[in-house]
Amino acid sequence: MTFPLFFAILRARWKAAVLVLLLTIGTTVSVTLLLPKSYTATASLVLDVRSPDPILGMTMGAMTMPAYMATQVEVLQSERVALRVVQGLRLAESAQTREQWKKETDGQGSFEAWLAQMIGKKLDVKPSREGNVIYVSYSNADPRFASALANGFARAYMDISLGLRTSPAQQYSDFFNKQAAEVRTSLEKAQAKLSDTQKLYGITVAEERFDIETQRLNELSSQLVAIQAQAADSGSRSAQVRAGSDQLQDVIANPVVAGLRADLSRQEARLGELGARFGDAHPQVVELKANIEELRRRIDSESRRVGGSVGVTNNINRQREAEARAALEAQRAKVLRMKEQRNDLAALQREVESLQRSYDQINQRVLQTSMESQATQTNISLLTAATEPTQPSSPKLLLNSLLSIFLGILLGVTFVLVREVFDRRVRTLGDFSESIGLPVLGTLPGPGRRSARAAGQLPSLVSGSVIGRLPGSGA
Repeated sequence: MTFPLFFAILRARWKAAVLVLLLTIGTTVSVTLLLPKSYTATASLVLDVRSPDPILGMTMGAMTMPAYMATQVEVLQSERVALRVVQGLRLAESAQTREQWKKETDGQGSFEAWLAQMIGKKLDVKPSREGNVIYVSYSNADPRFASALANGFARAYMDISLGLRTSPAQQYSDFFNKQAAEVRTSLEKAQAKLSDTQKLYGITVAEERFDIETQRLNELSSQLVAIQAQAADSGSRSAQVRAGSDQLQDVIANPVVAGLRADLSRQEARLGELGARFGDAHPQVVELKANIEELRRRIDSESRRVGGSVGVTNNINRQREAEARAALEAQRAKVLRMKEQRNDLAALQREVESLQRSYDQINQRVLQTSMESQATQTNISLLTAATEPTQPSSPKLLLNSLLSIFLGILLGVTFVLVREVFDRRVRTLGDFSESIGLPVLGTLPGPGRRSARAAGQLPSLVSGSVIGRLPGSGA
């Protein structure tokens, strides 16, 4: 179908199209006026998602995600919020509503759940496009009831949100209280064990006593080294005594032996003088020889005495070395024992400190969850309370009228086209040519029109209608 044919059909059947349009508009307006009026009340809630948490003191980044707003919308539309509205507004006390429930459900199921489902059907929740505001709208024939339901859903949502926050916090608080009691018991046992171990070992300040005993061990080790040096020296001199005490340094340095040797040297010098002068048989020579022998005996006796004292000194040094070594071993064993005790105490101390840290952390969590469970404020605030609407939200006469005009035009055109299909008429020259299968050679003006020749339009009519392509012609 071409556009000229389409417009020709509309021009021929415009009355039918207008009739359909008027019927559609009239029907729509009548139905709109007869439909019961519905009023919509809207309350708005703002979600403060960027302010820090009053207990944790930190911003909850998850609240800024789009999923958070979608979750809040679903919570607001949940049955739990609707049940809170039913309980808060005492809707279940209506005898008429209860009779309706019995009629529809035969008294089966929960009346409050059914009522919550019923009031939830007229609820409309929409979040703002790029903000943190949620609009709660409720529609009803009674404007007062609509505003009451909108405000009721908003307040019930705020209460439920607070409950969703405090209920887990209360559970966590109970859990942490139980854990704190268990850790406190373990801490008290560890502290008692540490105290008993300190009493058993007699250690009050483990590090100070251990340092003292270690210092004493070092001193004993130094003393043993010194005594060993003395014992080695005395052993060397004792060996010299056994080999011959004349050249022993102690003997040579002894003043008595030195004096006797000086006297022996003088006596021997005098003996040489007297022997050369008087001979060996002279009484003075004999006396000097006797004195010289006595001096030599005394020197030998004194040397042996000095050598004997060197042996005694060596024995004493050996004994001192053995005693020092025994004391050093005893002190070393004591230090090792104290080191083991200190390790035991350190392990117990670490256990006590670890339990103390755990107990402090759990107590901190107990305090935090306890404060959260007792919170009375949420991040949701009522921005605007719903008021009784003065104008109905539906039916909308203007909108329905505009829609009926569009629909009427569409139905009128459709009606005209359908009628044209069942009642086909010749609308254009092309339709006539197609119907008889012959070309159109010319047209005659209709009644009441001026002659084309008189009007001076014959050339145009000939060029537009008469001159055509004859059958079998090559031009």
